Amino acid sequence: MLLYKKALRKARTSYYSSLIEENKNNPRFLFSTAARLTKSQSSTEPTIPLTLTSNDFMNFFTNKIFIIREKITNNHPTDVILSTATFSTIDVKLDSFSPIDLSELTSIINSSKPSTCLLDPIPTKLLKEVLPLINSSILNMINLSLIIGYVPQAFKVAVVKPLLKKPSLDPAVLANYRPISNLPFISNILERVVVKQLTDHLQRNGLFEEFQSGFKAHHSTETALVKITNDLLTASDSGLISVLVLLDLSAAFDTVDHNILLERLEHAVGITGTALQWFVSYLSNRLQFVHVNVESSSHTKVNYGVPQGSVLGSILFTLYMLPLGSIIRRHSINFHCYADDTQLYLSMKPGITDQLVKLQECLKDGR
Repeated sequence: MLLYKKALRKARTSYYSSLIEENKNNPRFLFSTAARLTKSQSSTEPTIPLTLTSNDFMNFFTNKIFIIREKITNNHPTDVILSTATFSTIDVKLDSFSPIDLSELTSIINSSKPSTCLLDPIPTKLLKEVLPLINSSILNMINLSLIIGYVPQAFKVAVVKPLLKKPSLDPAVLANYRPISNLPFISNILERVVVKQLTDHLQRNGLFEEFQSGFKAHHSTETALVKITNDLLTASDSGLISVLVLLDLSAAFDTVDHNILLERLEHAVGITGTALQWFVSYLSNRLQFVHVNVESSSHTKVNYGVPQGSVLGSILFTLYMLPLGSIIRRHSINFHCYADDTQLYLSMKPGITDQLVKLQECLKDGR
């Protein structure tokens, strides 16, 4: 019996060590695994009540964006938004995407998570096993998309999974959910190819926002917190008091205006030619539907937003937010961002509060 227990413990240790190593770049999976091992209550994902249908979710998500966009349009006419969205045109350009070779494609596919979307014709695990038989067809599909600047319609249909914002929230309330988009596996592979070439362009030309820690290599929520905490403590050591303002945009990813985003890509990032046409194609005629409790909603056209949960959505959102840094700097306010969360902070001598006007003006300009 003792030998059996030792063998069982060794097997469990080996299994989880291998599992953690394979998913070391997937924080969400690691936290979920740790929660299961420690028997955390949050490790059990709440079940969506049967009283909530897929159409209930689809209608709620669609109406929420409509209401927010209506408020934005009423407060900021489209012509004003577009005029303030345009940077001076930069000299560096990315006018086309480069075709990839078979080895790069194989590397990307093999390093991708084996998750399968409802729209995938075969399980991802099976696709990886038969990859040597179909890799040339996939390669041709990816390269043709890059060369002509066109994204196939089948790659632009997303299955939306409602995800509770916090495990402690009531799963029967629609407002407690956020929409997470699942796209076909090959669509994700195409996006990963584009993200790599887009990221290389941004890094070579220093186009990333310096104080944005979201979706950037070697940056995280931890680096953002360390930077802000260090600045506030340094100011305190110098005898200053600090005011910290925390901003969080409502449905930020889902309310992105496609026209403004394309303006950003062209004028602030230098995307032109077939590369820009690829993004035009990527953003146009997108469809989504909700699938819960073995039932699918009707398909709805996506007029705004970038898909949460997609490979490309996160970096597109950070580029959409690029002008925010310029606005804040104009008012000499310290700041740091993580995705759609923005922290503004200002330090001053005790009793001298006239600098608070700068914060008020900054918030006014950033609306």
